[in-house]
Amino acid sequence: MQIKKSNILFITFVCFVWATSTAQQLDPILQDLIHKGINKSYSLQINNLERKQTAVDQKMAKSIFLPKITVNGSYTRLDDDIRFDDDTQNLLIATQKLLIKEAIGIPFNDPFPESIPLTEISNLQNKNILKTSIDLDWVLFSGQEASHALKASKHKEASFNYLGMAKKDKIAISIIETYDKLALVYASKRILTSSEKLLKKQEYYVKKAIENGLATPIHRKKIELAQQQLAGKVLEFNQNKTLLIEVLSQLTGENKNYLNTLHPSLHPFAINATLATKKRYELKALEEAEKATDYKSKMEKSNFIPKLAIKGHYELLEDDLSLFDPKWYVGAGIKWNLFDGNQAHLKSKKTKLESRKYQAQIAETNELIHLSVIKAQLSYESALQNTQIIQKEIELAYDTYKMIDRQYTNNLASINDVLAALNDLEKANFKLQNSYFKQRKAVTELLHAKGILTY
Repeated sequence: MQIKKSNILFITFVCFVWATSTAQQLDPILQDLIHKGINKSYSLQINNLERKQTAVDQKMAKSIFLPKITVNGSYTRLDDDIRFDDDTQNLLIATQKLLIKEAIGIPFNDPFPESIPLTEISNLQNKNILKTSIDLDWVLFSGQEASHALKASKHKEASFNYLGMAKKDKIAISIIETYDKLALVYASKRILTSSEKLLKKQEYYVKKAIENGLATPIHRKKIELAQQQLAGKVLEFNQNKTLLIEVLSQLTGENKNYLNTLHPSLHPFAINATLATKKRYELKALEEAEKATDYKSKMEKSNFIPKLAIKGHYELLEDDLSLFDPKWYVGAGIKWNLFDGNQAHLKSKKTKLESRKYQAQIAETNELIHLSVIKAQLSYESALQNTQIIQKEIELAYDTYKMIDRQYTNNLASINDVLAALNDLEKANFKLQNSYFKQRKAVTELLHAKGILTY
């Protein structure tokens, strides 16, 4: 049962060197789980869909300047043909006769020859109307409304991109913490196993002591109570493990059978606490959203700028056109909205208020980030200090165990004392694992607060 102190110190030194040389490096299995969690995240999928919608908005803004060509077809039946009134028809026929007389040399006062046919007066519009035409509408200048809408959509898309990166960080933090909690649970399992062995040996010695009249049944009941308490802790371990596996499976989409085969362990992170702070994705997203609202406000104001467009029309069928219908035409027009009932002004004012809301959120976020950096920095320093204290506790527990083990060798202490000292040493090692957990959590929070979390 001898444990060399040099071995313990060597292991501690190796852990420290490993942590320093692999600063900010995550377990490859943990990295794989994080990537799977990012791919599985429904909130990220929703964010990506919203981002794609803004990309479509940009295409729609650009498409305003593309010509719109439409083909139209219609059939109409009137109650009757549209004709000239009788007086007008008589006038047209009389005019036709005069022109014919003049053409063939008949005197003005002579009667019109019955043998010469007259052309029937055409209808202004036949009652059966079949039309097919092509229309062209082409916006040449939108009063900068389209360009402002395009810029607003671009900034909105950038905002969604940064929101997606922020969501990825939160997913990574959740998975890291859950994975580390699972590692801590497995560390507690080792203590439970050691305690179980200790109780079995104590139970054996108490049984022998009772047989020899050196102990009473009360001692055995104490052992039985300790065993029941241990069984409760084992149950708690299994429940914690089951819950963490379930959470990890939900976060990553990984099979629970595979997750049950993992046995993560905790190692301390060592980082340079003076690392420069980068702008957080949440802050960038708010800034882009503010820019989007600014351009949206400009777009609404541009409602009063004149707009220029070209319109063209071409009739494919001529048979049913009225005498007043042109076969084709091309025209240019200006639309100038002088007063819209104050709607554009009110919309612009509402958008400006939204922009001011983003400004307030940016200011608040800056303050919260600054506070989170300080809080994480203090937590990290406390975790380092706590680790050093626990390492001293381990040294003390080891020295105590070594002393009692030497006394047991010289028949100055019981085996129970030796086992209890060994159990204290193992509990101290578990406290070190718990300290590593807090240290890793503090490092993760600090890196996230500084905007430099990698995974």
